[in-house]
Amino acid sequence: MTVTRPPDAADPPFWAPTDDGIVVSVRVVPGARRSALAGAEGGRLRIRLAAPPVEGRANEELLRFVAARFGVRRRQVALVRGERSREKAVAVAGIDRPPEDLLSDD
Repeated sequence: MTVTRPPDAADPPFWAPTDDGIVVSVRVVPGARRSALAGAEGGRLRIRLAAPPVEGRANEELLRFVAARFGVRRRQVALVRGERSREKAVAVAGIDRPPEDLLSDD
């Protein structure tokens, strides 16, 4: 049995506020030619990563990419959940919402 959403049902937001910033839910696709945003769906931000999923290289590229895309320093970004999974949660400190261009695609 396949469950489908009604056409007017919106995806849940891919981010949530925290005391010191936001947490972003992501689904990563490692091994891409270059790191890039691939949209938002199912309550997650989809990100292609130009790094293989070995020895933490994809996780490090994810944190670097998120910091650059959200306009914060790398030390303000941390992996909260999903170290060995494609489904991850990333904390971004010092901001209260994602960049406006990400929200319009939300």
